[in-house]
Amino acid sequence: MARGNRTRTGAVGYKEGMATAQPGIFSLGTSTHLHLEFDVSAPDRVLAGVAQIRQAATPIVGVNIVVGFAPRLWDQLVPGQARSDVAEFEPIEGSDGYSMPASQHGVWVWLHGGSTDGVFDLGRTALAGLAGCASLASEQWSFSYRAGQDLTGFEDGTENPPVDEAMTVAVIPADQACGGGSVALLQRWVHDLDGFAELDMPEQEAIIGRTLHGSVELDESIQLASSHVSRVVVEDADGDELEVFRRSTPFCGVQEHGLMFVSFSADQARLDRMLRRMAGAEDGVRDRLTEFSTPTAGAWYIVPPVELLA
Repeated sequence: MARGNRTRTGAVGYKEGMATAQPGIFSLGTSTHLHLEFDVSAPDRVLAGVAQIRQAATPIVGVNIVVGFAPRLWDQLVPGQARSDVAEFEPIEGSDGYSMPASQHGVWVWLHGGSTDGVFDLGRTALAGLAGCASLASEQWSFSYRAGQDLTGFEDGTENPPVDEAMTVAVIPADQACGGGSVALLQRWVHDLDGFAELDMPEQEAIIGRTLHGSVELDESIQLASSHVSRVVVEDADGDELEVFRRSTPFCGVQEHGLMFVSFSADQARLDRMLRRMAGAEDGVRDRLTEFSTPTAGAWYIVPPVELLA
């Protein structure tokens, strides 16, 4: 059990057992999302800029904000809370010449709420707040599609733990460095919806590993080793599933569309293994979904508890 009366190294006023995860990670039901990534030029001014943005995200505004930092930048900002077990995104080389590209930036700001205007206004505030220390490198809007579905029509996030268990899955334990924070994976995937739509429903379901209607996992007797479910469900040495907390949402244009994959975990290892299994880097078996969805960007971020952002 963490002791609550000892201030942890490198974080004035931050004490074990008193860490609070950024609430925007767990705020569900929002329809409009905006992902902003910044390249940092003046690290010593970043936290002040982030504080300015967070102060603008009042309950009246009605927009949730989640802020993450590239591992190397976080080490600079709060050395006493560095995570030596979290690395920046490097390209993942899989089977058959397949690869997942890297697009690591310094700061990630994820805004999401129930109205596009509120998210837009706070996005402009974020740009202004970081203007003196960082430049915008990537901007991507996304949205909630139908009843929590991916653009393929299949339900997204079926494997998510219940909300009351998500904190355990997504949050770094309080007695570790950056306790109360989280490790986030951000990827952009472009779908070939026309190619996927040419398949009949049984083949689509075999690729996903779940039924289109009801999102029921296929029986083990017919579940393919290359199905998406088979690739992303990983287990520990005791055979227990290592869960993550997904907050993915689709993005769209009539010509280019896909998924902003967002996932939170208490450690990087399980998410990294999922990606390697999808790419076929672990055992040579590649996720068949990657034949119809192509990653165009990928980054890791440390999402610290609110006490370390104050």
